[in-house]
Amino acid sequence: MTEKLPAAANAPTPEAHPQPRSPTDLFWSFTWLALQGFGGVLAIVQREMVEKKQWLTREEFIEDWAVAQILPGPNVVNLSLMIGDRYFGLRGALMALAGMLTFPLMIVLALAALFTGMADSPAVAGALRGMGAVAGGLIAATGLKLIAALQTNVMGRLACGVLAIITFCAIALFHVPLVWVLLSVGGVACLWAYRQLGLASRPGATP
Repeated sequence: MTEKLPAAANAPTPEAHPQPRSPTDLFWSFTWLALQGFGGVLAIVQREMVEKKQWLTREEFIEDWAVAQILPGPNVVNLSLMIGDRYFGLRGALMALAGMLTFPLMIVLALAALFTGMADSPAVAGALRGMGAVAGGLIAATGLKLIAALQTNVMGRLACGVLAIITFCAIALFHVPLVWVLLSVGGVACLWAYRQLGLASRPGATP
């Protein structure tokens, strides 16, 4: 008599989370990402890491980007270090950082040498102002795309919305220094999230 296997044993195993194949893959992925980041890298990082390569979910991207944002230094550099370290430790972090900086640094140095005598040109100044407007649009569009990820945030959609509006008003309208916004609004957000996590962990709490 043939023994039947449990239903769970016949179920297909879930597909593994996509991840970089090697430190070299990290280097070229971040190189390609950096070379696309004219005027603003946030939109490119979200598209490449979340939508194309799927190394991060939207929720993971928001969490990692939040940490990278509050740490000293360029946020995308911080993010590359975090992702590289997550998969291949120190070697991965250094390879991701090298990919993010090597070729853009060479291009910037070449452009700086080329446009040294053209910095005061009205045409060049106008072009730079135009690129700044495009960069603002890219960042706004990426923010709108990531709003959906806040629906599952432990703080709740209402709290996330209120904190986002307060942060925007403090920085954009009242020009409060970023460090004070992080300490005040960020501190409140951390305390509220801690409270909600405590409530969710209680026996009988609704998931």
